[in-house]
Amino acid sequence: MKTVVQISLDLTSIPEALETAHLAIRAGVDWLEAGTPLIIAEGMNGVRALRRDFPGVPIVADLKTMDGGWLEAEMMAKAGATHVVVMERAHPETIKVVVKAGRDFGIKVMGDNMASGDLVASARRLEDLGCDFVIHHIGYDERRGIVASGGRCPSPLDQLRDVVRAVGVPVQAVGGLSIEQAVRTPEYGAPLVVLGAPLTIDADSFKTAGGDLESKLRLVCSKIHAYGDVPVGR
Repeated sequence: MKTVVQISLDLTSIPEALETAHLAIRAGVDWLEAGTPLIIAEGMNGVRALRRDFPGVPIVADLKTMDGGWLEAEMMAKAGATHVVVMERAHPETIKVVVKAGRDFGIKVMGDNMASGDLVASARRLEDLGCDFVIHHIGYDERRGIVASGGRCPSPLDQLRDVVRAVGVPVQAVGGLSIEQAVRTPEYGAPLVVLGAPLTIDADSFKTAGGDLESKLRLVCSKIHAYGDVPVGR
């Protein structure tokens, strides 16, 4: 699979999300993510606004579905999302109905293994239940809590190779990666690279990062796209 650059629009207003999205697309980003903060703040209107401005761009709706899977997937698809996110910690029936809705509405399902006791086994279950992609994810609060208590912050890179080997679908690594680490995830066999904090989003304020963001994004996108095809599968 060719490498894909996705920007996580973890913002809280539609105007700022659109402004950042336009900048990102100019810089070479491939996919837009309506981040969880944006969906909480603006609902499906945030997804609709992205679809209106970017009619041909894949849009990931990161609602982190835990229940009511059919309805949530249907709503996101009708708002213009091409990809939806369901949590592995949800009941298996929730994952199954999200997958069915994905097939019925023509959207892809990304399964997120965040907060699982066994992240590798969790990724395998997500694939077994029909998810099209696996998000290997160390959560925001988990990372901050461990750092605050003086412990070593876990990284998605710790088990990324194991997750990639365990599944036959594309993998994305999320959670506290530096830009340098994110750019290198294709070397681990993960072709989907998501960019959020600290390059694009301020992790404390959930605002677009300052500085010459477009130039930085353009450089990062060129490095990631230079990997070309990344083999997917066991």
